[in-house]
Amino acid sequence: RLPEQQKTSESPLSWFRGVYLPPALHPLNKTFVKGGKWEDIDSTQEKRRAFLQDFCKKYNSRRKLQTHLVHLVSRIYVADRHKVLYCEVPKAGCSNWKRVLMVLNGLATSAHNISHDDVHYGKHLRKLDSYDLKGIYTRLNTYTKFIFVRDPMERLVSAFRDKFEHPNSYYHPVFGKAIIKKYRHNADEEALKTGSGVKFKEFIQYLIDSHRPVGMDIHWEQVTKLCYPCLINYDFIGKFETLEEDANYFLQLVGAPADLKFPKFKDRHSSDERTNAEVVRQYSKELSKEERQLTYDFYYLDYLMFNYTSP
Repeated sequence: RLPEQQKTSESPLSWFRGVYLPPALHPLNKTFVKGGKWEDIDSTQEKRRAFLQDFCKKYNSRRKLQTHLVHLVSRIYVADRHKVLYCEVPKAGCSNWKRVLMVLNGLATSAHNISHDDVHYGKHLRKLDSYDLKGIYTRLNTYTKFIFVRDPMERLVSAFRDKFEHPNSYYHPVFGKAIIKKYRHNADEEALKTGSGVKFKEFIQYLIDSHRPVGMDIHWEQVTKLCYPCLINYDFIGKFETLEEDANYFLQLVGAPADLKFPKFKDRHSSDERTNAEVVRQYSKELSKEERQLTYDFYYLDYLMFNYTSP
């Protein structure tokens, strides 16, 4: 996406300027925060940031990831009005965060009347990789960067339920057919034709297979490969487990309109029980001990980086 002239004039080392080695942890600007009710959330936030920073110092000393800057920022959405950058982690409140960003950017008056299709297919929000290199660097170095994460197994089970347990015109024919063909012995013709009815165990076999028949998907890709938290220094780390409190504190931090609150509603399949630890336990029963271990290994860095307890 870079102009040809820029591609040739920029040396590979300059792609990482200001990004490759995260700067020291900067204090959050709390100018807009009013009232003492946020103290506990603020304290938790500072601990999360410090934990991630410490982890990355150790991690970066052992392994350096060589990735082009434009790829690093390809999942980051921009809200220029309030100078915020949001790295999208699917199944961790991302649909409602995009609704909020649309309000912050003046594209909607309320987060409550924006449809799912408008959020994901409306092309209303700009991503950071759509700017030139100067625009990317300026925003990375001056905007408030935030990310919301979720327990890796809960996020994985939530993605499976959403994409494979409900009718889906993309995931069934693209992923479902390939998964059933490779991992289901004696699959019937209907299943091979439609790709519907993928079992959780089959999905996990696909996930942990180094020769998986179809590629990865952002809904179950590791956060480390979506948002590169050791290369991009996120100012705010929210968690799905404390989504509402974290989100509304963040909105205060960036001076959002006082009447803008993070939406509580479930974006799709609202009658389904939310994926929680108990739901994950039920799905995990379908797996062998080795499959459970390999799934944990797949998300090992996500568990460590965001201080989640191993299952």
